Amino acid sequence: MTKAEKTRNFIVEKTAPIFNMKGYAGTSLNDITTATGLTKGSIYGNFANKDEVALAAFDYNFANNVSKIEAEISKQTTTKGKLLAYAKIYQNFFIGSISQGGCPVLNTATDADDTHPALREKVLKAVLSWKKTIIKLVEEGVANKEIHPDNNSEQIALTVIAMIEGGIMISRLTKKIEHWNLIMDSLKKYITNLG
Repeated sequence: MTKAEKTRNFIVEKTAPIFNMKGYAGTSLNDITTATGLTKGSIYGNFANKDEVALAAFDYNFANNVSKIEAEISKQTTTKGKLLAYAKIYQNFFIGSISQGGCPVLNTATDADDTHPALREKVLKAVLSWKKTIIKLVEEGVANKEIHPDNNSEQIALTVIAMIEGGIMISRLTKKIEHWNLIMDSLKKYITNLG
């Protein structure tokens, strides 16, 4: 790895939590220089602009989450266990074990919805990738006779994603962990009862 690549990676690692907590609009160049200890010139010597840093930070945050989810899924032997791994991993958001600031998909989707098309496109690809992964798991469950073939795999995937992201949003907005726990209990029942 070249010195420039190491510097870029350092910048991304230090700023990814800030972008995730404060959003694109809320993260200033001053936040970036403070977090990295680098000058503005050094930041712009490695990235063309704040947009490039934000895009790289989202990729970093999302990849970090995916790796933790994949590790938990790989421990499971059943399809339902693999689907329940999502609930287990996402329950850690409130103790900060996945990434600082919560879910980068939810945070970035709301932040970049109408204001940053390139960032919105990255989030869209992330959600579609997530949906595709869950669909594949459900189809494996159908093939293994764990899940009834009458179930709609896309509907299941969208429901799981919506319950997780909606649960995060509601519980963060109300600042009530009990709301999160109620929604996650509903998600677990939904997955467990897939016939």
